[in-house]
Amino acid sequence: MPPPGWLMISVPPPSGTRAVWLDRGMNVCDRYFKSGAHRTLLPARAQVRMRVITIGIDPHKSSHTASAIDGAGHKTGQRRFVVNAGTFGQLIRWREQWPERRFAIVGAGGLGRTLAQQLAAAGEDVVDVPSTLSARARLLATGGDRKTDPADALHIAQVALFRTDLRKVTPEDQSTILRLLTERHNDLVNERTRAVNRLHAVLRDLLPGGAPTRLSADKAAALMKGIRPVTATDNCRRDIARDLSADLRRLDRQVKGNEVQMRDALAASRTTLTTLPGLGTVLAAKILGHIGDVSRFPTEHHFASYTGSARLDASSGKNVRHRLNTGGNRALNSALHIIAICQIRDGGRGQEYYRRKITEGKTPAEARRALKRRLSNVVYRIMKRDRRERLTAAA
Repeated sequence: MPPPGWLMISVPPPSGTRAVWLDRGMNVCDRYFKSGAHRTLLPARAQVRMRVITIGIDPHKSSHTASAIDGAGHKTGQRRFVVNAGTFGQLIRWREQWPERRFAIVGAGGLGRTLAQQLAAAGEDVVDVPSTLSARARLLATGGDRKTDPADALHIAQVALFRTDLRKVTPEDQSTILRLLTERHNDLVNERTRAVNRLHAVLRDLLPGGAPTRLSADKAAALMKGIRPVTATDNCRRDIARDLSADLRRLDRQVKGNEVQMRDALAASRTTLTTLPGLGTVLAAKILGHIGDVSRFPTEHHFASYTGSARLDASSGKNVRHRLNTGGNRALNSALHIIAICQIRDGGRGQEYYRRKITEGKTPAEARRALKRRLSNVVYRIMKRDRRERLTAAA
């Protein structure tokens, strides 16, 4: 049988035509499609799908390559666009030759973000094709796994044509702001950690025994008051320590300002995630920023698979077993891990669940992973409830 998503014709083709096996599935011959007879046999929904042109785009920094295919997977057009101020206008004029169309872009959250957002804002139907799927399509195609921009664009369009579960690109909203703020927060915290480590290294050569842990700008200033440099080298070290202390104060101010912006953005999103014990402002902003529209996950099991908290089935024959999922969105997996650690430490229902798993014979790591899976379901239900309340309020 052909793979899921392929258009199957229940009525046999007219006499005189022959069925052929293509490398992407079973289809009737070109002469049968060109005759137009198939339109009388296909349902109305399938006829609409056959008319829609799928335009796959392989984006790069300096160029975008587009390839258009029809409902049968045949290439109907191809063009390369140099990236400049007029690229989007050229693409809009080129796509006007197909009244019914949809776009497929690989990396709509990366290199193709700008183009995908422009198309979505223009009212176009745009889907995001994962690079792993386009790579698999290239491996299954003929040609010895040749990788060129036109071939990649064609494979991207083919994936979008026969996969109905791809994520639809929507205009950027509050979740995008939250993700930008959390990424900025991570950068600031990492830079602060580097500044503290440098300050520790300098003070170690200026003070006997060095500086204590949990060093702050105020503690460093108090320690440096008692330093009396003897040599020119120590003088230089003291000046560097003062500069690093000033950098630390600046980064502390920026982190606090970033968290204020995050709280305002969370208030605008009207989320109730922060009511969950162990989930504060930063983690709530990270979850909302990475998830976006929670309705793209049909069930809590799909959500858990995306967060990497669901076990992977590794059964074979009568041997039923599972293994640890090291994939998924690792930022969300890290957020769930922090929530689990906080609940285990602070008590409550999370700690009770963890201890119950320990008494059942699970190791601490296994019990912690079970709690993360449970928390993934809770987060999913909270986000679904918030979405329903927003839609009800809007109605």
